[in-house]
Amino acid sequence: MGNWGWNHMGSGGGWGMGFGGGLFMILFWVVIIAAVVVLARWLFGGSSRIDLPRGKSALDILKERYARGEIGKEEFESKKRDLE
Repeated sequence: MGNWGWNHMGSGGGWGMGFGGGLFMILFWVVIIAAVVVLARWLFGGSSRIDLPRGKSALDILKERYARGEIGKEEFESKKRDLE
């Protein structure tokens, strides 16, 4: 009778066994997880960074935020001192 793919330890020679099998199993899951992450980022808007228009200084942006009411006078003055 044949051993039907079973080795002497009683386990089959599946993905995790054999020459480099464990390494290929880890690589397989890394590729799957990376593909899911890339797909999710693509579907849900990419990166979270804010693209600022070129040519504006930090002080210009600070002044705009103050003018829109996003920050108060104290915060504006404090940040302005930090920038100068």
